[in-house]
Amino acid sequence: MNRRNFLKNTGLATASVGFPTIVPASVFGKNAPSNRITVGLIGTGRQGYGQNLQGAEQKSLGAKIPGLLDIADAQIVAACDVDSWRLDKAKTTIEAHYAKNTISGKYKGCATYVDFREIIARKDIDAVMISTPDFWHVPMGILASKAQKHISCEKPLSMSVHQGRELVDALKKYGVVNRTDSEFRSIRPQNLAVELVRNGRIGKLQKIEIVFPSDPPPVPSQVDMPVPKGLNYDLWLGPMPYVPYTDMRVHTPFDILKRPNWMRVDTYAQGMISNWGAHYFDMAQWANNSEYSGPVEVEGKGEFPKSLWNTMINFQVTYRYANSVEMTCLQSPTSRPSIKYIGSEGWIHVENYPGKLTASNPKMLDSKPMGSELDLSKTLWDKTDFIEAVKTNRKTLEPIEVGHRTISISQIGLIAAQVGAGEKLKWNPEKELFEGNNYANALLAAPLARKPWTM
Repeated sequence: MNRRNFLKNTGLATASVGFPTIVPASVFGKNAPSNRITVGLIGTGRQGYGQNLQGAEQKSLGAKIPGLLDIADAQIVAACDVDSWRLDKAKTTIEAHYAKNTISGKYKGCATYVDFREIIARKDIDAVMISTPDFWHVPMGILASKAQKHISCEKPLSMSVHQGRELVDALKKYGVVNRTDSEFRSIRPQNLAVELVRNGRIGKLQKIEIVFPSDPPPVPSQVDMPVPKGLNYDLWLGPMPYVPYTDMRVHTPFDILKRPNWMRVDTYAQGMISNWGAHYFDMAQWANNSEYSGPVEVEGKGEFPKSLWNTMINFQVTYRYANSVEMTCLQSPTSRPSIKYIGSEGWIHVENYPGKLTASNPKMLDSKPMGSELDLSKTLWDKTDFIEAVKTNRKTLEPIEVGHRTISISQIGLIAAQVGAGEKLKWNPEKELFEGNNYANALLAAPLARKPWTM
């Protein structure tokens, strides 16, 4: 499947699918695949192979953040990636994990695909985990929703406000369970801060101060390179314009631990304001009880490197809400991640990842919810929440509508910096439009060269 054919043909009926034999229930007993939510893993890079598949140990929390392999009620039956080395590595890990639970000690039930549409065309797959570069999230999400697959999608969800709204509308139309894949709502230091703010322990919330971690220096334009063996570069680009291959545009070959390079190229991602904004703006919205809305004013400034890595760096953005809460966010070459909630009677500060809590009054951190107050102490982890929601057909803790609202804050902040420092933009969160600024509104449109889900 090459890129030209992908743009011409996005009908699911044309996908060529080879179905693996489902292992009989006698092999797994009560945990047989037929009793589990079957999952297709789309994207097996750093995040897909690591956090989403295997989870992550967090010694400071005294717990492991579970991956899909840790969830007894989920069965990964297929994986997909355009990089054959990464795909083979994921398949080996998946099958080795399930083999430990078989009588024979062997298991060969994970099919592999290069074209993601072959996964979503399979009738025996209940849900998909989308762990691809950011520009692929919406096309894959919309096509998967049309195929009636429940969806957990990596953050940042979209590349524009309009694009994100299209995904939300599709999910509502086709009625599938959906979740923004982010662990922050489940991390106790992070959700404890939200709990205390929502329960009034700092008085009336007045200000939120966010600091984003620093970025490495931009890299200059690179020489064209041959496409590495095993990488389907045409399908990696998909709906985006063709450009010659270079490692610094995609990801480092045969290295699954290094942060991918595409995260710093504005054709494929939006940099730190979206990458960490997807976490901290979500926490801020949750604490402010505005997760289905947003601010009403934004102004900002930032630097836009004239290089291959050209996402915004060294930025300062200020937002204001209708309830008078002001939210500031900044990034510098030496900044470290943190979020601080300031109220009329005190403050709470969460520093670093997964989070260290301090407060104006340390006793505040020992406060317990009373009566009907918000209690987030038993919040499920993100993957567990998603699988449980699919099983029971309930709403997830972080629906994609919420994730869309979160990343919209990143996107209007980016637009404010593009429009020009010092200019305050009026934002209407209900209409998702800027008031009285056609130039800013033009930047809300999806940046894809093609919309494969509408063709």
